[in-house]
Order: sequence, then structure tokens, then C-alpha cells
Amino acid sequence: MTTDTATSRGEGTRGSGGVRRWFREHVLASFDTFGRQMAMFVEVFRVLIVDLVKGRFPFREFVRQCAFMASTSVFPTLLVAIPIGVIVSIQVSNIAGQIGATSFSGAATGLGVIRQGAPLVTSLLLAGAVGSAIAADLGSRTIRDEIDAMRVMGVNPVERLISPRLLATMVVSFLLCGFVCFVGFITGYVFNVYFQGGTPGSYTGTFASFASVADLAFAITKAVIFGAIVAIVACDRGLTTKGGPAGVANSVNAAVVNSVLLLFTVNVALTQLFAILVPSRVV
Repeated sequence: MTTDTATSRGEGTRGSGGVRRWFREHVLASFDTFGRQMAMFVEVFRVLIVDLVKGRFPFREFVRQCAFMASTSVFPTLLVAIPIGVIVSIQVSNIAGQIGATSFSGAATGLGVIRQGAPLVTSLLLAGAVGSAIAADLGSRTIRDEIDAMRVMGVNPVERLISPRLLATMVVSFLLCGFVCFVGFITGYVFNVYFQGGTPGSYTGTFASFASVADLAFAITKAVIFGAIVAIVACDRGLTTKGGPAGVANSVNAAVVNSVLLLFTVNVALTQLFAILVPSRVV
């Protein structure tokens, strides 16, 4: 009986130890990662502003990163933006036809693409294509001790590597969001008019009546914020890579997953904030 009691106590101790270990490795590690990324966010923007003011910003690296990000993400963005416009047009037109409001298909399609579709498509493609590339590049540099060598030589990795990537991601996300808005509107218009029997005048008229400059500005602002989130998360994961080549793969995977989770969370908060600050237009 004593043996059974000792065994049960041992199992209870191991069980409580497993819970504490899980809590430490997952919950506390998540807060630690979030705090580290927030600290990097503040530091990168401080370095970026100081370098721009003092003329020390590495524009050559910035241009190279912009060219790489644009060439990597433009074609996939086009391939995703077209189906998004078609899907939104189909769903909205079906619902509008059921309630007898076919003439408002343009307004609903345009607002759906501009307010939600364009920023999310832009950010998800940036997270998958650009964020993974940034995490892989910085992760490879980290495991080869290049980052530590830069610090030994007195070169700040944040100034030389991270700030140009952050600004490049924000600029590319700004441009891609406008591109997706244009492609989504044109795709929805063509599909609604030529395949669903819609009227060109009602499509463009209702879109102009309900959509506003504030909607486009909000979409672009969200895209820029999402681009900054993707860059910060990818850079943080790349700089904290451990475990050799397998660690680089884990960092890339973690960068994409963390970016997507943060993007959807921030999108909900920004959408609610926009709905409070900018009421919908009444026609």
C-alpha cells in the first residue's frame, strides 16, 4: 500500500510538472516572443527615423529589397486578386438578386474588395512570399554567425538589415493594396456586366455613391500596418533562429504562422475602430 501511495504521488508530481512545463514553454514563451517583437518594432522605427534624418539610411539595400519583394509578390497577387473579385461578385449578386437589390451589386462588391479583400490579400501574400524569404535570409545569416560578426565589427544589424526591409515591405504593401483594389474592381465589373447581366451604370453609380476616399485610405493604411507586422515578425524569427538548417525551416514556418495570426487579430481591431470613427455613408 505504501508503494501504491508513493507511485501515485510520483505520477501527480510528474503531472503537475508537465503542466508547469507546458505553461512555461507555450504561454510564457508566447508573451516573451510578443514582448521581444514589440521591442524590436520600437527600436527599428527609432533607428529608421534617425537614419533618414541624418542621411545614413541604406537606400541601395532598400531599393534592392523593394525590387525583390515586388518581383516575388506581384504575379501571385494578380492571380489571387482576380478570383477574389469574381467570388465576391458572384456571392453579392446572388444575395442582391434574392432581396431585389441587384442595382447595389457594385457598391457591395467594391466595398468588400476595398475594405477587406485588398488589405488581407496583400498581407497574406506578403507573409507567405516576402515574410518567409526574410526569415530564411536572416535565419541563414544567424546560424552562420554573420549577425554576431556584424555586432563585433560595430555594425548594427537593425540599421543595416532590418530597417531597409521594414520600409521596403511597407512601401510594397502600399503599392500592392492599390493594385489589388484596381484589379478587384475591374474584375467584379467585367464579371457582373458581361456574365451576370448587370448594368454598367448601376454598378459604377452605386459604387461611387457608397464608397469614399476614406475607404481607400483605410485599406491602404491597413495594408501598410500589415506590411510592418510581417516584416517585424519575420525579422524577429530570423534573428532568433537556432538549431542549424532545421532551425531555419522552423523559423520560416513560425514567421508565416505568427504573421497570419497577428494579421487577422489586428484586422478585426482596425475594422471595428474604423466603423466607430468613420460611419457608413447614407445615400
